[in-house]
Amino acid sequence: MQFAILGPVEARRPDGTPVPLGGPQLRGLLALLALDAGRVVGAERLIDGLHGDHPPEGAAEALQSQVSRLRRRLRDGGAPDGLVEFTPAGYRLAVDPQDVDVHRFERLTAEARATADPAVKRELFAEALSLWRGPALDGLADPPRAARLAELRLAAIEDRVETELALGHHERLVADLRGLTGEHPLRERLAAQLVRALQGGGRPAEALTAFAEIRERLADELGADPSPELA
Repeated sequence: MQFAILGPVEARRPDGTPVPLGGPQLRGLLALLALDAGRVVGAERLIDGLHGDHPPEGAAEALQSQVSRLRRRLRDGGAPDGLVEFTPAGYRLAVDPQDVDVHRFERLTAEARATADPAVKRELFAEALSLWRGPALDGLADPPRAARLAELRLAAIEDRVETELALGHHERLVADLRGLTGEHPLRERLAAQLVRALQGGGRPAEALTAFAEIRERLADELGADPSPELA
């Protein structure tokens, strides 16, 4: 069985069909267990992830009930018994981490950064980024972990763009980079990549305009000068 949390939370049978998981609490519980697949997660940490700083009264008892319901949903979907284990220290999703998309994403991006072949690097980044179907941990009360995963995704996008620039694919990157810099207007690495893509694509005047725009935004919003890389 495969598990996906880089987007709407899903458990998938070997043929790829999704297992009905029920409401957001069960999907959230599965996501938190999948983040630490193969490792024990304490009950308090699960409660914090599901409810944030203000858990309801009786949250510990409710968690036990939710675990039972999740086990039943997974078993009805064809999972083996014991997939969600109880230990005195907490609960564990007893699967190989590589059965969870976020762990495959991290492995693929690490492999991409470790290889020197730009073409192989590009394919590995593309495979890793294709695992994303939307915001990670969608709907969970766990903003720090969701923000961390969003940052990992953006860093992988930037690294993929860097590889494409090294391969000389300047013009084809411009539209994507304009969209990305619009979404992240103070992200200097993306701005620098847009400048380089425009310059490499034979559009030096637009490259200078793009640089002037990010320099002005940095000054107005942060009171800062461009970094050495961007400058």
